[in-house]
Amino acid sequence: MNNLEMSSRDLNVLWHPCTQMKDHETIPLVPISKGDGIYLHDFDGNRYIDAISSWWVNLFGHCNPYINGKIIEQLSRLEHVILAGFTHESVIRLSERLVALAPEGLTRCFYADNGSSAIEVALKMSYHAHKNRGDDRSLFVSLSDSYHGETLGALSVGDVALYKETYEPLLIRAIQTPSPKDQTPEAALEAAQAFRNLLQERGAEISALIVEPLLQGAGGMKMYHPLFLSEAKKIAQEFGVHFIADEILVGFGRTGSMFACEQADITPDFLILSKGLTGGYLPLSVVITTEDIYGAFYCDYDPARSFLHSHSYTGNALACAAANATLDLFENDNVIVKNQETIAYMGEQLGRFGVFECVKEIRQCGMIGAIELQGFEPGERIGLKIHQHCLQKGVLIRPLGGVIYVMPPYIISPEELKHVFDAIESALRMICASNA
Repeated sequence: MNNLEMSSRDLNVLWHPCTQMKDHETIPLVPISKGDGIYLHDFDGNRYIDAISSWWVNLFGHCNPYINGKIIEQLSRLEHVILAGFTHESVIRLSERLVALAPEGLTRCFYADNGSSAIEVALKMSYHAHKNRGDDRSLFVSLSDSYHGETLGALSVGDVALYKETYEPLLIRAIQTPSPKDQTPEAALEAAQAFRNLLQERGAEISALIVEPLLQGAGGMKMYHPLFLSEAKKIAQEFGVHFIADEILVGFGRTGSMFACEQADITPDFLILSKGLTGGYLPLSVVITTEDIYGAFYCDYDPARSFLHSHSYTGNALACAAANATLDLFENDNVIVKNQETIAYMGEQLGRFGVFECVKEIRQCGMIGAIELQGFEPGERIGLKIHQHCLQKGVLIRPLGGVIYVMPPYIISPEELKHVFDAIESALRMICASNA
């Protein structure tokens, strides 16, 4: 079997996400036969560095022997069981460990299958907790240019214009407050004041503020100072508004600390985790919340006061085994400390792009580096051109429009990381020169 044969079979039956399928009349698919560490191998013998961790999920490489082994162990005991009225060791152990790792005061874990579903859980839980205490708050606030997923509730609290314009009649009530314009403390305080002004006007209507701490992912890898988080948390608390930290992307070491909220020394009312939770192996997400929120639902039997949410695969045993194995690797390999060397080296490599006139800004937050381009029209599809050029150099990146970002597995070596940035530089030298 080769790439062409696999692509032909695929295009007869599949509809791919975030893809205009007509593109594949001229742009070939890349069928992957196997993964090995930071590499993906196709059916024609080519290999690619997975520099975006397969949509930000993979932490310790593909087919990691340790995680593989722990999933196999779990498979021999229990693959799945209903989590209503039943439980199992893997989900209990994972929950104990997450509560111990999370910011102080987060004590209760509620599981779902993916990040968007976890966003829905947090939104419903916030609204319902207020309702159970006699407070009707059905409005949510998010940051401008935010992204929290693509189910209807998650889309509602995002601020991606294309999605909102297309699905607006289906969305729940949500408004935006300005995100910090850059990574300075001044920008953080300015945005916090705008949030305060909003709450002074409409605070009694608002159930929760939801933010992506330190970095807005799909909104363009925009980054901001932790001071905004600490100020926004204080303001939200003052007005009785819940604070939801969407760490689906930034959790588990991406920003340089285990959780981004640590850098602002805050405890959110809801901490949402997914993606890296299982090391990139299996779908799993969790909402970790407080005893106060939990207590709003704890009562003698009353269906209307119970939290009304469930998923068939909630707390799946295999996914929990992968998550526990991922946490083992963090503990045993001192990952957060070791990553500091990679973070520093990534900063050095990013520095080489300041000479390009087509580069507007270079940003970094922990293990995430971003290069924002300027001078290109959307119709030029500059990101697609860079993506294709880098594939030819053996590197998988997937720019967000005119924003190139690098978010590799933590096991990447300096030599491999240099190869990634060499490929990007090669693409920019070709594309920026042709645009001059």
